[in-house]
Amino acid sequence: MRMSSALFALSLTSLASAGAPAQTQDGPPAWAYPANPPNFQRAPDDGTIRRVPDSAAGFTLTQLRDLFAAPDWHPEDHPAMPEIVANGKKPDVLACGVCHRADGPGGPENASLFGFSAEYIIQQTVEFKTGLRTNSVPRVATDLMIKTSKAISDQDLKEAANYFASIKPRSNIAVVETDTVPKTHVRDLFLAPMDGGEKEPIGQRIIEIPENVELFVSRDSRARFIAYVPLGSIQKGRALAASSDPRLQCAACHGADLKGTAVAPGIAARSPTYMFRQLYDFKSGARKGANSDLMKPAVENLGIDDMIALVAYTASLMP
Repeated sequence: MRMSSALFALSLTSLASAGAPAQTQDGPPAWAYPANPPNFQRAPDDGTIRRVPDSAAGFTLTQLRDLFAAPDWHPEDHPAMPEIVANGKKPDVLACGVCHRADGPGGPENASLFGFSAEYIIQQTVEFKTGLRTNSVPRVATDLMIKTSKAISDQDLKEAANYFASIKPRSNIAVVETDTVPKTHVRDLFLAPMDGGEKEPIGQRIIEIPENVELFVSRDSRARFIAYVPLGSIQKGRALAASSDPRLQCAACHGADLKGTAVAPGIAARSPTYMFRQLYDFKSGARKGANSDLMKPAVENLGIDDMIALVAYTASLMP
């Protein structure tokens, strides 16, 4: 990740806002690609030591924002982190555990690495490096991954991939069908509820927020999320995934339980916001890697509502 902290912060402030309750134009839906408003500023560090439940560790905001030091709140949850995961390599490679968290759960803004094989992690990193994997709209998280993929050594990538592949997957998302959701704003590239508790119609959106925003900001690897989806989404997605149309039969590649096969990665229990972006990016052609020939026919006739339903269903499954 060849980006300094200053440049990273600048990139965060250079993107347009998102999270409106309805889409009024064609193109990628803003709720799936949240970007910080032009006047976005991170909260200053007041020096307070932050804590999370069931951890003896403590970090300041400055420490939590250090892109070369992954905060390890729960070392008992995982094997010892390789150096590349814990601290990266200055000046070019950021710590993998900063963005993806210490044992890989990530968040709606990037990939959970739970359940991915080492081979798949390496393959995707190479596709970022070679330009085969991008996004339908510019995204800071993708820019960081592309920069890291170009700088990381083969040996370090192998060590990181083997480490994350060794972690036992766990569920960290609750999928809730509803017709109203909390009003949200973009906070550092993710959606967070606005103060006051106001609600609004969900429309045709997924609104995925941390159960506890401060735990997520603190990069607690045990942070959990609520994914609000339109009423009926899960059943509609289940029906689509089991369609008689062979192009839509997810289990044919991803396995009967959607936990992955030798051909394709597991898609069960992943962030529906992240998964929606992948479907949209395959359809738009932003993802052109090894899996695109299989995925393109599956998504070419899917509308936004279909994609929402499919990822609501897959997110509701156990990992």
